[in-house]
Amino acid sequence: MKPVGRAAADQQPQSIEFVPKRDLDRVQQENDRLRKENEQLKQETERLRRELEVALRASKRQAAPHSRGEPPGNPKRPGRKPGRRYGRQACRPIPTRVDEQIAVPLPESCPHCGGSVRPESHETQYQEEIVRQTVVRRFDVEVGRCRHCRRRVQGRHPLQTSDAVGVGSVQLGPETLTLAAILNKQMGLSLGHTRQVLAYGFGLEVSRAGLCRALARLAGRAEPTYAGLVETARQNPVNVVDETGWKVGGRLQWLHVAVSAQVTVYAILPGRGYGQSIVILGAEYDGFLIHDGWAPYYRFQFAFHQSCLSHLLRRCREMAQIAYPAAAAFPLAVKHLLQTSLELRNRYEQGVISQHGLRTATGRLEAKLDRMLEQSYQNPADQRLARHLAHEQPWLFTFLHCPGLDATNHASERAIRGMVIARKVWGGNRSWEGARTQQVLVSVLRTCWQQGKDAFALLVALLHAPQPITLDIVPRAD
Repeated sequence: MKPVGRAAADQQPQSIEFVPKRDLDRVQQENDRLRKENEQLKQETERLRRELEVALRASKRQAAPHSRGEPPGNPKRPGRKPGRRYGRQACRPIPTRVDEQIAVPLPESCPHCGGSVRPESHETQYQEEIVRQTVVRRFDVEVGRCRHCRRRVQGRHPLQTSDAVGVGSVQLGPETLTLAAILNKQMGLSLGHTRQVLAYGFGLEVSRAGLCRALARLAGRAEPTYAGLVETARQNPVNVVDETGWKVGGRLQWLHVAVSAQVTVYAILPGRGYGQSIVILGAEYDGFLIHDGWAPYYRFQFAFHQSCLSHLLRRCREMAQIAYPAAAAFPLAVKHLLQTSLELRNRYEQGVISQHGLRTATGRLEAKLDRMLEQSYQNPADQRLARHLAHEQPWLFTFLHCPGLDATNHASERAIRGMVIARKVWGGNRSWEGARTQQVLVSVLRTCWQQGKDAFALLVALLHAPQPITLDIVPRAD
């Protein structure tokens, strides 16, 4: 008998829907998406935590500034390879001159058995030695007075470097001072270590303060040369520029450098803005400026710019290393685009493609970059990279439009590297006078190296000159 009425209705199953099924499915999908995103973020956080721990441990190692990571598991044996793989055998060349000849006779008896020894032949051996000797010169200077103008007149010998007498009568010789300048300004030794080299190597005692004052006088002699180098840099059609921190009196200042084809100029200035950038090149510079994309350089409104691709490639590699796969796609695409531009330059220089082909391929690269920047990116790091590329876009491929132009600022970074090492060794200058000495002498020494000229001989000649001269490292105007 079937139930009827109200009792039957109570026994029938009923479906009560509190949320519409469509909304429930949407919430479920959103929940799944958030769960997956949360899991990805947990994995990303754990990976970054491990990398941070590794970086912190590496920074505390004693060799951290020069460490290259873990050594290889199966390193090659040190030294030359045995047998045929040894390569070309070489030794020091025979000296072109002999200053001292010493005869070495046979011993009276055999050192092994005590028997008599019979002479058979002669062998030759050479030894190149440094003689630790300091020469002290005394100049007996005649002093007189002009019969016409009644002014004081004194003699001068070609070996003298100064007319000072009395308190300044004891001086460092030109070769001593030049060696000190090279050790301190070019090789990065501190004044204390330079003093020790002079004491150990030549028995010459000099104080650090005495060296500092002598180097300042040498920089004063080199001022006309430094001014000529600055003028040459301003007239050069291409300059590679960079800057780094530098301490003066314990406070952070900035060391600027401009490298051209013939000269290198340094300047230590109290800032890294546009006002300091124009000190070397001038506000009217209208050549090509290669730099790392630092904003003040773009205020050279008459110049043509090339943004360093090496900095962008490094940034893309680092972003791809720390980003999850979806966010790494954009920096990897930018990296591939920039590498393609460098390969295109190499193909043109090797003669594989013509100038027309270079221009066509460059236009395609620029169009591809335009399409990449038109897209929207969700990752904040990708958004920052896209904004930076949009700002740098007009100046990324200048080296393809002007073949022969460098695509990176490696030249300025190499010029700055020695100063960075010196900064790590002895910290910087104690005064602005010392900073002025630093920028003048390192500019002269670096330019000598750049032109392949003997800096030692040039500085000695500069000190011997009775009147201020400009060294021949300053190119002559045509």
